[in-house]
Amino acid sequence: MADMQEESLFEAPPIAEQERMVEAILFASADPVSLREMAGRMPHGSEPLIAMQNIQKRYSGRGVEIVQVDQAWAIRTAADLGFLMQRETVETRKLSRAAIETLAIVAYHQPVTRAEIEEIRGVAVSRGTIDQLLELEWIKIGRRRQTPGRPVTFVVTEHFLDHFGLESARDLPGLQELRAAGLLENRPAPGTEALPNNKNSEVIQENLFSDPEDEPID
Repeated sequence: MADMQEESLFEAPPIAEQERMVEAILFASADPVSLREMAGRMPHGSEPLIAMQNIQKRYSGRGVEIVQVDQAWAIRTAADLGFLMQRETVETRKLSRAAIETLAIVAYHQPVTRAEIEEIRGVAVSRGTIDQLLELEWIKIGRRRQTPGRPVTFVVTEHFLDHFGLESARDLPGLQELRAAGLLENRPAPGTEALPNNKNSEVIQENLFSDPEDEPID
């Protein structure tokens, strides 16, 4: 009898209740939440992945959706309704051309070392440029290369993916997509001559993120 009572204490709540819990966690969190984090908050025996999949189907086609960001999940405005939020968007800080090019290189060539970034750009990368991107949490330090000196590598962050509505870096637009959208001119981008066979190498230019005429140059 005692064993049965102990077991009942750890019985997971009904899946419908688990869905409510997951929904509440996502709604209250400004940042994407991993399944591990959800499981840590929910009662023992809960299955957040199943609950997540159920509410994701329920939200499909609505004004807000459940989206995956890297290995985490979040509630976000439906992509086709993003124009409604434009008046609420406040741009408080602009990136320099050097920072934009560096960010694009990291996004398309990660994991990449500082020396590799400089080789692609054709110019030295200042410490301030890297520090700015780290401070904005758009890039982070990855694993060290198993080469002489063991240089650190840089990769884009979950915050970067979330900002641009990407599930992973593999979802970054390719060369043809950028040209079709008018975001890429029919000319090589700065520092891409060294990588003629890489279809993504030409996207390393300021037009990937903003109008270069509005950007200060380092």
